[in-house]
Amino acid sequence: MKFRTMGRHIRDAFKSLFRNGWMSVAAISAVAMTLILVGSFIAILFNVNKLASDVENDVSVRVFIDLAAEEENKETLKEQLEQIPNVETLTYSTRDEELNKLIGSYGEEFNLFGGDDNPLHDVYILSTKVPEQTGEVAAAAEKLEYVSKVEYGGTTAEKLFDTIATMRTIGLVIIIGLLLIAVFLISNTIRITIFSRSTEIEIMRLVGAKNSYIRWPFLIEGAVIGLVGALIPTGILIFVYRFLYDLGTQYLIGSNFGLLSPAPFIYYLGLGLVGVGVLLGSIGSVLSMTRFLKV
Repeated sequence: MKFRTMGRHIRDAFKSLFRNGWMSVAAISAVAMTLILVGSFIAILFNVNKLASDVENDVSVRVFIDLAAEEENKETLKEQLEQIPNVETLTYSTRDEELNKLIGSYGEEFNLFGGDDNPLHDVYILSTKVPEQTGEVAAAAEKLEYVSKVEYGGTTAEKLFDTIATMRTIGLVIIIGLLLIAVFLISNTIRITIFSRSTEIEIMRLVGAKNSYIRWPFLIEGAVIGLVGALIPTGILIFVYRFLYDLGTQYLIGSNFGLLSPAPFIYYLGLGLVGVGVLLGSIGSVLSMTRFLKV
């Protein structure tokens, strides 16, 4: 196609957008409302997945060392624990450190148990390569010598992993469903705008215009509708997400949990929405006018 011809198609597309102002506004509004809904759910579900991963990674195996164990016994136990399959990291917490954590959580009255009166155990804290492996690692650690007891959450942790897996599946289904709804709504809205101009298309056919010549301005028009309709929710989502991120960060400060950072997440999401808007607008225009171009 010649550059001059493409320039004419672009001019015709923009003329048509302004000439059919209210229909263009209706189509852009439909695209914007649909994509802001899709974008909001994607942002929510991605952050739910992030928090779920943080919860999973926060689950650890706590191996309590027998009070009778000597230093060499503790070192031997450490080596044995590191050799257990799927153990990623191992940290050591003394009984005094455990007591300080207890005092920090429940109050100064636990100071009574300081020194030789401390009933707590030294602890090895294990993290696994995959959170679901904590049960296997705990079972292996429990069999070792000089291990008083092992804690990892038991059935509660396993239920947590099952719940998180279910949430991720449901989230994926919701996103796919919303995208299908977006395709349906946008295509139908553009179909209405084209239907209102069926006479214009028929006249162009009667004067001998080829289907490709008729289709190009509508394709460009649909792409512009999709672009403008996607830029609006993208701007809103970037502003709102940055605000909610700052709010959520203040609330979660000091914990092991956090939301997805705005850079680059929300910008990638915005770029994706713009791409989806342009693609759906273009495809919606082409598909919607197929019935008018049949011989």
